[in-house]
Amino acid sequence: MLIQTRTHGFVHPTSSDITPQAAYQNRRQLMQRIAAGAAGTGMASWATREAFAQTARPGKLAALAGGKSAVAGAMTVEKITPYADATSYNNFYEFGTDKADPGHNAHTLKTTPWTVEVEGLVKKPAKYTLEDLLKLSPMEERIYRLRCVEGWSMVLPWVGYSMSELIKKVEPLGSAKYVEFVSLADPKTMPFVGSRVLDWPYVEALRLDEAMHPLALLGFGMYGEVLPNQSGAPVRMVLPWKYGFKSGKSIVKIRFTDKQPGTAWNKAASQEYGFYSNVNPEVDHPRWSQASERRIGEDGLFAKKRKTLMFNGYEAQVGQLYAGMDLKKNF
Repeated sequence: MLIQTRTHGFVHPTSSDITPQAAYQNRRQLMQRIAAGAAGTGMASWATREAFAQTARPGKLAALAGGKSAVAGAMTVEKITPYADATSYNNFYEFGTDKADPGHNAHTLKTTPWTVEVEGLVKKPAKYTLEDLLKLSPMEERIYRLRCVEGWSMVLPWVGYSMSELIKKVEPLGSAKYVEFVSLADPKTMPFVGSRVLDWPYVEALRLDEAMHPLALLGFGMYGEVLPNQSGAPVRMVLPWKYGFKSGKSIVKIRFTDKQPGTAWNKAASQEYGFYSNVNPEVDHPRWSQASERRIGEDGLFAKKRKTLMFNGYEAQVGQLYAGMDLKKNF
């Protein structure tokens, strides 16, 4: 849960609200390592992700210290989804369509070296290495709700920074209205790329003002650790007020354009997956209701479903982005 402050209108929970203290030792050391890019042993940890995956338990990387939020005085009242649940129940169709497939198959993803190319209607197009991106802005730890269109939800602690930091760096032209995010599509390391379920590569997009909103995150870690492969390593989108499929994973290209881009699920089934895909309990998916949700980790036989919140509970923060729009038509 996000609490209002004088800094961007909201603050983020502190580490003590997320997991036991033992899991967050040496937090400042990680922040220094991340900010420093490839220097020192911190980046060695990022570079040897595959080695960790082989030696750690399935679905979990060797622990790294987390990055403390730069905004003080925050609190949360929601229970964090257990790491094991969050990393074993995923949508990442490049590695399979079953929720367990990414955890089983994503070990083949190679995350080093990694480059993100920024192009289109910007003054300063560039190619950023992962190390460049990590040095671009101080990391923060943020607890965000994640709501998926299938009717399930989680509460996750992400590590990253606002997309606006990168956007300001490349200086969009006045004609730029949208930002397109392109995921890696490598059939050699992603076994389901090429399947007929989607048009590859996976593409998502936002209006420029949405991408500039402080809640829109470039994510590099979760639970104080580097992102597991199945969760979108090494860099992904995190958009807490939209359905989960809008948060593209394993981003390799960011393109600024004056026209609304075609996006993966909108192209596959526009009647079911709108361009905006804001969480809205009043707009049902054609095949199921969106009025309630099942929180992963609280899914026992008699577990009560939760009422779905407008904009996933972030209406006060993002509602103004859609003032005057018909949210049933622009779903």
